[in-house]
Amino acid sequence: MKAPTLERRLSERNRPAGRPIGYQNWRNLLFLHWEVPAARIQDTLPAGLWVDTYQGSAYVGLVPFAMERIRPAWLPPLPWLSWFLELNVRTYVHDDQGRPGVWFYSLDCNQPIAVRLAIRFFHLPYRRARMKMRHQAGTVDYQSAPSAGGDVDEYQWRSDGPATSTKPASLEFFLVERYRLFACSNDGRLFTGTVHHPPYQVSPSQVSRYGTCVARRVGFELTGPPCSALASPGVDVSIFPLDRVS
Repeated sequence: MKAPTLERRLSERNRPAGRPIGYQNWRNLLFLHWEVPAARIQDTLPAGLWVDTYQGSAYVGLVPFAMERIRPAWLPPLPWLSWFLELNVRTYVHDDQGRPGVWFYSLDCNQPIAVRLAIRFFHLPYRRARMKMRHQAGTVDYQSAPSAGGDVDEYQWRSDGPATSTKPASLEFFLVERYRLFACSNDGRLFTGTVHHPPYQVSPSQVSRYGTCVARRVGFELTGPPCSALASPGVDVSIFPLDRVS
């Protein structure tokens, strides 16, 4: 097992070989993060993955945003399917090869067909949710609650200044510049997939409201204010196939 080098992290930005299998636009993202003991996170990970740390600290993040123009490479966007909302609970990991990526604990979504497809073909822990988003005069209001019932998480934020690229080796770079995901099938097989997009443009965010019930439902009590709150207008994304982790 080897930890990712900065060179390895930067190389994840390179466009993967082959053709994309789909395209997505991610818009109006909020990245909220809390420090969580690395050992606590490691205990939740499948074999073959290791908690990724920044200067010894590990993080759990909540990321609400809008998904737009979602489509496979061979079809145009469909009005009734290709626009929806997502709220994910995530942490940061690497594999034995030192490849850094994201591990998702949950991905709440208000498009039931997208939920079924993501579970079936990408082995991701998607869940149906009731969600709303409103963007007005630079302020984003966002709500999410489980479809089966449960507490509502509310978020309200606005950017605090112009959005810029993150600096390599900074905490902001560590938290948002992720181009790889890892997923585990029901029978324990580990997979990885990559995305390609321009580097995020982010700014500090004024967060008026936030909820952590979604994290509590997957076993994390996130107490106190987040240690990092970043907003991004979004990126256009190319999606590449999953591969089995050797």
